[in-house]
Amino acid sequence: MTAKVVMLAWVDAFNRRDADALIPLYHPEATNHQVAAGEPVVGRDAIIRDSRGFFAAFPDSYTTVEAMHQDGEWVMLEWSGGATWLGEFAGRQPNGKTFTLRGCGFFHIVDGQIRFQRGYWDRAGWFLQLGITVE
Repeated sequence: MTAKVVMLAWVDAFNRRDADALIPLYHPEATNHQVAAGEPVVGRDAIIRDSRGFFAAFPDSYTTVEAMHQDGEWVMLEWSGGATWLGEFAGRQPNGKTFTLRGCGFFHIVDGQIRFQRGYWDRAGWFLQLGITVE
């Protein structure tokens, strides 16, 4: 499976909010570093656990591919997306607010699995839309 095919499968699983479909796409020792969120999440199990939590908090979440480029084992993804806050998130109760967001991600894909992922997006803009105080 090429890196781009893995990336398209990732987008599809994300848009279906299907954490189980994400499992085979990540290497067991993968790292996901969402820079605005702080410390990287290490290990497929932790990444999937975070994904399940996100999907529970934002059950209508979606991402739209704005641009995708592959260079060997690397795929760069520019995206836009959004959701409605309907479940517990970051220790806070939902308020039904919606958000839209744009960002980009860099995925290192080796032998059909994501080994490393780094994402950039605007945390302050996201939290302000949700009514969360930016710390």
